[in-house]
Amino acid sequence: MTDRTEPTHRDDPRPLYRRRPWPRDFTDRLTEPLPGLGAMLRAARQGALRPGASARYAAAGLPFAPEPVPEVDPATVAVSWVGHASWVLRIGGLTVLTDPVWSKKILGTPPRLTPVGVEWSQLPPVDAVVISHNHYDHLDAPTVKRLPRLTPVFVPAALGDWFRRRGFLHVTELDWWESAELPAPEGPVRFDLVPAHHWSRRGLRDTCRTLWGGWVLSDGRGQHVYFAGDTGYGHWFGEIGDRYPGIDLALLPIGAYSPPWLLRAVHTDPEEAVRACDDLGAERMAPMHWGTFSLSAEPPLEPLARVRAAWRASGRLPDDLWDLPVGGARVLE
Repeated sequence: MTDRTEPTHRDDPRPLYRRRPWPRDFTDRLTEPLPGLGAMLRAARQGALRPGASARYAAAGLPFAPEPVPEVDPATVAVSWVGHASWVLRIGGLTVLTDPVWSKKILGTPPRLTPVGVEWSQLPPVDAVVISHNHYDHLDAPTVKRLPRLTPVFVPAALGDWFRRRGFLHVTELDWWESAELPAPEGPVRFDLVPAHHWSRRGLRDTCRTLWGGWVLSDGRGQHVYFAGDTGYGHWFGEIGDRYPGIDLALLPIGAYSPPWLLRAVHTDPEEAVRACDDLGAERMAPMHWGTFSLSAEPPLEPLARVRAAWRASGRLPDDLWDLPVGGARVLE
């Protein structure tokens, strides 16, 4: 069992729900330059933006095994995979949604490969939502519209106005390495925004106008869950691990990596995700960001096979890879 360790970087939490001024853009936070139009046209000519027809047919074998969201006490952590980067996270007595996308289709992609793993009607009352960035497969307006407007929402810098325009009243924006706390039965749950190797854009003229990142959620008992959102592999994982020792569970993306010459800077492949888990010092890993939307050229089932092989090669305990089916759930014992 991991020793319960306080984060080494623990500034005072920021006030909840306060508006803040932000820079015009966050281009200086990019780890690598974004692919230009030429790279996108090259990928389109090569047919490298979606799997081939035979690979799409294989999507029928994607794992889908919905089960009820676990009923747990406030001292216990549990996760349910809705699909893609959407999780129902039970921590500190709170129910938190990550990057909630319940729509059957998002802009620019075919319909979902697998159904939603947790029906909206089966959700417990939602106590908070965390958003990693504003791409359509992580910030879905039709799903957000279904949330009560008093739901506390935690977002990266400059993304708060998107929610305020839709009537949300309890929106907290954070910069990298900043945190806020939400009252909970076992003591406040802490929400820390951490860096990611990614970017943001929602329209034609707003590239990097809002920040992106992952989240470390910590309860009053010192249990830590890291939600990576969307990210490439790089130096940030080691720094996150140094600042937040004792991560119990890392929710890490393993899909949308092909072709690597186009996507490596912003998406981890399965082997890189296992390396990231090591860099983080996380005890367990739950793969995500695969098997839901057709975003890139790898066959739909390939990420699962590769992450299992990489996990075995790393020598880690088999039970510490939570390779859930869509709709699956696990409880942190």
